[in-house]
This record gives sequence, C-alpha cells and structure tokens, in this order.
Amino acid sequence: MTKLKIAIIAVVMIFSQSMLSQQTVRGTVTDDSGMPLPVASVVVQGTANGVSTDFDGNYSIDNLSATDVLVFSYVGTRTQTIQVGNQTTINVVLETSSEQLEEVVIVGYGKQSRVAVTGAISTVGSEEISALPVTNAESALQGRSAGLTIANSGVPGSTPSVLIRGLGSLNNNSPLFVVDGVIVGNLSGISPNDIENVSVLKDASTTAVYGAQGSNGVILVTTKKGKGGKGQLNFNTYTGYQSVTKRYDVLNTVEYLKYAADLGVFPDRPLELYQNNTDWQDEVFRQGIIQDYNLSFSKGDENGSQYFSAEYLKQEGTLVKTGFERYSFRANSSAKFGKLTVGESMSVAFSKQNPELSSGGRTVLEHAVKAAPYLPVYNPNNLGGFQGPSSSVDGQDAENPVRVQTLGDAVNKNVGIIGNIYAELEILDGLNFKSQVGLDYYTYDNKRFVPSFSDDSVTGSITHAQDYASISRSKGYGQTIIFNNSLRYNRTIADHHNIELLALVEKYEGKSSNVGMGSRNAVTDEVDQLSNEDSSLGSSSYETNKLGYLGRVNYNYDNKYIASASIRRDASSRFGANSRWANFYSGSLGWNIAKENFMKNTAFSTLKLRSSYGTTGSDGIGDYLYAPTLTGGFEYPINGEVAFGVTANGGANEDLQWESKEIMNVGLDVGLFQEKVTASLEYYKNTSKDLLIYIPPPASNGINSGSLPVNLGSSETKGFELSLGYRDSEGDFTWSANLNLGTTENKVLNLAGVDGVVGSTFKGGGNITRTVVGESFFHFYGLVSDGIYQNQAEVDAVFTANPSQTTVQPGDIRFKDLNNDGDITSEDRDIIGNPFPDLTYGFNFDANYKNFDFNLFVTGVSGNEIFNTNTYDLVGGANRLFNISQDYNNNRWSLSNPSGTEPRALGAPQNNGVSDRFVEDGSYARLKNVTLGYTLSSNFLEEYISKFRIYISGQNLVTITDYSGLDPELGGNEFGIDRGLYPQPKSFLLGLQVTF
Repeated sequence: MTKLKIAIIAVVMIFSQSMLSQQTVRGTVTDDSGMPLPVASVVVQGTANGVSTDFDGNYSIDNLSATDVLVFSYVGTRTQTIQVGNQTTINVVLETSSEQLEEVVIVGYGKQSRVAVTGAISTVGSEEISALPVTNAESALQGRSAGLTIANSGVPGSTPSVLIRGLGSLNNNSPLFVVDGVIVGNLSGISPNDIENVSVLKDASTTAVYGAQGSNGVILVTTKKGKGGKGQLNFNTYTGYQSVTKRYDVLNTVEYLKYAADLGVFPDRPLELYQNNTDWQDEVFRQGIIQDYNLSFSKGDENGSQYFSAEYLKQEGTLVKTGFERYSFRANSSAKFGKLTVGESMSVAFSKQNPELSSGGRTVLEHAVKAAPYLPVYNPNNLGGFQGPSSSVDGQDAENPVRVQTLGDAVNKNVGIIGNIYAELEILDGLNFKSQVGLDYYTYDNKRFVPSFSDDSVTGSITHAQDYASISRSKGYGQTIIFNNSLRYNRTIADHHNIELLALVEKYEGKSSNVGMGSRNAVTDEVDQLSNEDSSLGSSSYETNKLGYLGRVNYNYDNKYIASASIRRDASSRFGANSRWANFYSGSLGWNIAKENFMKNTAFSTLKLRSSYGTTGSDGIGDYLYAPTLTGGFEYPINGEVAFGVTANGGANEDLQWESKEIMNVGLDVGLFQEKVTASLEYYKNTSKDLLIYIPPPASNGINSGSLPVNLGSSETKGFELSLGYRDSEGDFTWSANLNLGTTENKVLNLAGVDGVVGSTFKGGGNITRTVVGESFFHFYGLVSDGIYQNQAEVDAVFTANPSQTTVQPGDIRFKDLNNDGDITSEDRDIIGNPFPDLTYGFNFDANYKNFDFNLFVTGVSGNEIFNTNTYDLVGGANRLFNISQDYNNNRWSLSNPSGTEPRALGAPQNNGVSDRFVEDGSYARLKNVTLGYTLSSNFLEEYISKFRIYISGQNLVTITDYSGLDPELGGNEFGIDRGLYPQPKSFLLGLQVTF
C-alpha cells in the first residue's frame, strides 16, 4: 500500500512538472485558400502574452504551459482557440467568415452587426482612407460611397464641399461630422492615418437619432485604438511633387498687339517692352513638393489599450506662395477596472496655410489669363519691384498676378483640439451606463501684410499702386462642448430574440468670438504691426445651445427578422419660444431571406430586404435671427457733430421654426458564394418642408439687413444607389473590384407664393442661378443662343417689334425669341443648365501577387453643367482690351471672316450677359489613384521588423472631360460656377511603410 502511494505521488509530480514546464510553440497561420496571413493575432487566452505573425504568416510564442489556450484571430475570419498540450508546432487555417468581414458597423451612439443593419450605411476602411496623399480626410472619401458627392479644390489645406444624397435645402446642406462621438465642423484637424473607419449614414433609421443635426446625413469617424498583442510601432512616410499641366491657350505678344489694333487700341509703350512674351500662367504655377511623416504606437490587452501618433505634413501649393503645413498629435487610451471602463480620445493639430489671394474681386488665375503678354513680371525701378500696365488709357488694367500673390505676406494659423473623456459602468448583466464629455475647440489667427507698391513705370500713372503699407488681421476662437449620458440594455431571450434598448440625453453648447482689425502705415514698409493710423476694428460673438432626448430600440430574431425604431426630441436656441422644440422619429424593418430554411444550400449567403422611414430636422441658420437685433458702425449728425450710433439690423420672427425632412429608403443586400460577390441597391426619397430661406424685406421695414429668414415651401430629392463587389484568388494572386453608383434628382415643390429665388451674380450682368417651383435648386437661367447673325436681314427678322434698334448687328449672337414678342429681353430666358450631376461613381481595383500589391481608383460624375465665367474673359466679354483665347481670336466674326462661329469683338452687350454661351458639360472621369507596392520578405529583415513596404503612387493622372476649364471638379462655395478656381494638381509620390 505504501509503495502504491509512493508511485501515485511520483506520477502526479511528474505530470505536474510537465504541466508547469515552459515551452515554445511555432507555426504558420493561413486562410482557407492557403495564403499566409500577415499580422494575424496569436494571444494566450486571458493574458497579455501575444504576438503577431510576420509577412509569411509565421509566428513564435514563448513561455507557454500545456494548459494554455492560444487564440488565433484575423480580420474577416473566424477566430480559433487551441490548447497547447504537448505541441511545439501548431499550424492554423482560419476560415473566411462573411459575417466577420464586416462584423461591426458603427452607427449613431453605438455599433451593430452588419447582418442586423436595416438602414442605408456605407463604410470606408483605413486602407482606403490612407491610400491618397490628402491634407483633409474628407477628400479621401471621394468616390468611396454611393450617394456621397465630394468636390475638392487645389488650394492646400482647403476644406472640400461634401453632400450626401444631393440637396434638400436652399440653406445649409453640409452633413454632420462626428469624430469618436464628438460633433465637429469638419475633418480638417484629423490625420487620415489615424482613422480606423468611416460610416456614412444616409437614411432616417441611421440619422434620426441625431435629430435636428442629422438632416443632411452623418459622417461618423472612428479613430484607431490600441490592439491586442505586443506593442506595435508603425512609421509611414511619403514624398513627391505636384504640378498643374493644363493651361488656357491665350495670345502671345504679336497676336495680342494685332488684336489690340483690331479694337482700335494702340498701347503707347517703349518698344523694348514688345520684345517680351510673358506666359503669365507659367509664372503663377510651379511644381510643389509634398511630404508626410507619421509615427504611431499601438498596444492593448483585456485590461486596456493605448494608441499614440504624431504626424508632420507639408505641402507646397502649385500656385506660387501657397502652401499648407500641419503638426498633429493623437492619444487614445482606455482602462478597465472590473465592471468600469474609462477612456479618452484626444487630438491636437497646429496648422499654417499660405492662402490663395485675390485683388479687385478677381482671382490670381483670372488676372493671369487677362494680363498683357508684352509686360514683364518684374521691374526693379518700380516701387515693390513688379511691372503692370501703366494706365487704363491703353484699355489694359489686369493686375500683375505674381505681385498679387507674392508681395507681402499672408498667413492663416489654426489650432484645433478634438477629444472626449468617457466612463462606462456595467450595472447589471447587459445593462450599461455611459457618460461622455466631448470637446471641439479651435482658434484662428489670419494675417495679411501688403507693403506699398506701384506697378506703373509711367510718371503720374497710378493704375495699380498703393502708397502705404496695409495690415489686416482677424482672429477668434470657437468651442463646442457636448455632454451626454446614456443607458443601454442588451438581452437575448430564448437564444433567438435579440433586443437592444437605448435611452440618452445630450446637451450641446457652442460659442464663438471673432475680432477683425486693420490699419495703414504711410511711413515705412518695414513694420507689419497694427497701429491706430487709419484703423478699423470690429468684433462679434455667438452662442448656440441645444438639448436632446433620445430613445431607441433594436430587435432581431436570429438576424433574420429585424426591426428598429427611435424617437428624439430636440430644442435649439436658434428659434424663439413658440417653436423651439421639435420631435424626430424613425422606424425600419429588415428580412434576411438567406437565413430561411428554403434558402439553405443555395448560392446566397445574404439576401436582405430592408426599408426605413422617418424624420430629421435642421436649424442651419444663424443665431438670434428670431429676435430683433441692432448693428453698429453708423454715423449720425447730432448737434452739428458726427456721432456714432446703431440701427435695427433684423426684424423679429418668433414663429421661425425647424426645417424638417421626411426620409424614405428601400434597400436590397445580396451576397453570393460566401460574399465572394456582393451587391447593394437603394432607392430613396427625401421631402423637405418649412424650408429655411432668406427673402428681401420691404424697404418700409426700416431695417439694415438685406434679407430676412422665413420658413417657406418644400422640396423633394430622390434617387438610386448601387454598390457592386467581387473578390477572388488563385494561387498567389488575389484581387477585388468594387463599383458604386449614385443618382440624385431634386425639385422644388412649393415656395409659398414666392416667385423665385435668384443668386450668384455675373460680371456680364444679371444673376446666374434661379430656384422656382417645379425645377431643381440653383439651376442656371439665361438666354439661349442660336448661332451668329450673318447679315442685317437676319437681325431684322428677329427684332420685328423693335426694328429701329442698332445695338445688335451682324456678327452678334442670335438668341432665341422664346416668347415670340419680336424682341430679345429678359423674358426670353430659360433653364440653361443644372450644376448637380445625375450620376456619381467610383471604381476601386486591388490586386496582390506574392509580395507585390496594386491599386487603381477611378471617380467621376456625369450629367452636370458648369457655368464657366473664365470664358467671359477669354472671349473679350468686357468689350475692352484684355488677353483672349486663341480659339476666340481665330473664330470671331469679322468682315474678313463672315462665317465666324464666335461673335464680333466689341459687340452687343447681350453677347456677354448670362446665356448658354458660358455653360459647358461638366462630366468627367478621373484616374484618382494608381499605386504599386512591394513588401520585402521577412527573411531579408531584422528579427524585430514585421513589415517593410515601399510603393510608388500617382494621383489625378488622367482626366477625361469635355470641359474647357482647368479642372471640372469645382470645390468652391458656389455650385457649378467656375470663377478661376485653383485646379487640383497631378501628384507623383514615393512612400515607405515600416512596422516594428
């Protein structure tokens, strides 16, 4: 018996020693097609001990015992757990999971499984966002989501215009931007390298939870967090150059002087000047260098995570003396203490922009197109060192564009802070309370200094001169604080009924303050500081407060039958007491037919029908407009003395109320062969009511403001969206292709008796745009051309009611007499174009072969028109001597060219008014990005480097368009109007990515 006890004890000791002994496990992780999975996670369950696989899918993990369980995971695959036992080699095949590919989708105030989503949501991942060298994260979203329209400008550091599903209002149409739960104005301070994913929310079931602020759609940005396993250090950098190669084809000096003579103008200039042949466009454009350096560190385990990053970006603009520079820093962390989780997300960005300038109401490009080619750029004998036209006697007063852009200094400095602090407590199983405070804070300091100058070399001429130094400065700050508290309850009943309840209260406080200052210095150009010499000063401040309550319920039965509903009640300080509160609601249903028994053993992995309906609202107007206000800066004679005073600025409208929008969406999601083929089709119709617009007040009101805000009328926007995807692999070659298409059509239904709303004035006279019932917003409205009058008989045949007129002559444009009254007047105007595309699209192709990777990305629009005001300059629209295009010069009508297709020089004023003469097809297809990369194999690298990739990349390489301007993609504030906008450059880059 004693011997038996001793034997048992010995066996137990031997077994225990083997169980407690430390060992190393190695192996390879591949997918179900045999491809190695780099950076797959291998972690000891319940510990922080973990590693990541190298490029070839190999791993090695130490300090293991036989009882340890290894957890193998990779994005888009099913996680596996394997007990170590006595194994020293464990090779794992991770199966592809269609649900894991997009397991979680970020939605308003939470997240959902993709299979349970019933709303219209598009997601964009970090690789797509960081693929383009952009200074603003919004630009990286262009072409990535159906229904999302983004137009970029070439100005470094500029914010692009963003629309989701077109227009729904005459006022503010920008979407709501939310970064880690913080509502922000835009994404200008966010580094694209720090973004994990973006969700574009487009229908009521996804946006109504934001109530008043979600009216124009929502862009949710989630930044990167620390990931499990050992700490990971990433370094990404690229550098390259950018250039603008397209030019307007204008006259050289010889051609210009001949054209001047045809106009009867003979510039009286020294003969040596006529030896110059200045290409002003080449003088203002240059090749610019762009460079970016990003360093990040990521680490996490079951008790918390950390992510830190720093980035430096510098971009020289392709227009002289423009550029952008930004330093950005981010810290995201979380920690878990039992059932309490606390965390923060914080970013700080310091930026400096040298902006594009203007003078005399003209852009630099407009001056460059119009300037006389015989003038040199520089003249050291002139004050300031530049040369311009001597006087308006020769009919040429376009300013020297190089002087406009480079003389003096212009700098815009900004500091932006975006962050939040939160705490989440698990009160009971499935019941969580979360409290979060978010901050969006910014400051700006804009300076401009212009020393004295005189571009005129002729004594006594002061066409372009300034005999003093001018100094201007504007600075201010703005902040938004958002405080919300929420209760969330998740429960699964009887293994099939999944319920989520959310209750939330949110308070929004926004403040801003601005100061504008200016002065002159007639003594010296060496002092660029403000003084009280001819000084001016003004300031303003605003405050906005909002309060909202939200309730939401999500239900699904086995991810097969899905329903969601929400209601939100909001108040805004922008409305008076009569209409301050409003309710917004939504409901949605979904049916995943692929989960039905009769769909088993079919090719469908997803077949989901879904629909939603609900309301959102907008308070997108200025503050205090519901109340009577005063404005200063007026002078009054009191007792024979000048006194400063105030006057009424706006009239009270206590009934001013929320603009509301009813949103209907129907969608179908299809996935075939385990999501090898995917498709999504949407139809939407949005109806906006109580439009917030501005109308001119009666003069008898006696107020200073030129417009009053009112609620008038309604509009409708509808369209289709289609997304298609395909992915495949064969041996070492894998590839995927994605196409998205979006259509939109808007129409005004009612303007409550207002005849129409006009806008965007034209230098040739009149308004370019108009909005009326039954038509789209902001369509182009003007005369319709019908060739050129070839003789007097053709003129007389049109002007039958005004046969004595002599203004219109042979060689002028023949406009259509649409009302048949025998005359051409403003009553003959018609719709001549629509600035909004019928179709937007994006196509993305990715391929990998062994260590090589390739990306091709195309984006474009179709069915829109552009009103090109540059054409007015290029065809001598001012009826004065400016440079013109070769095309107009060669084809203008004259007695020697009676078959000319362009009107005569110095022709009738109607030639240069608003007409279809200046409207062009704005459709384009652009090769937005091409990238070729190579990742070095791990056996060439040091032990501690897990990734080493180099790549070359090109952006905006090819643009297919019929538009004659420099860039059909207009990123300005006016829809579809090109006033000499800064074109986007072509880029050529060399990049490096290293992971330690």
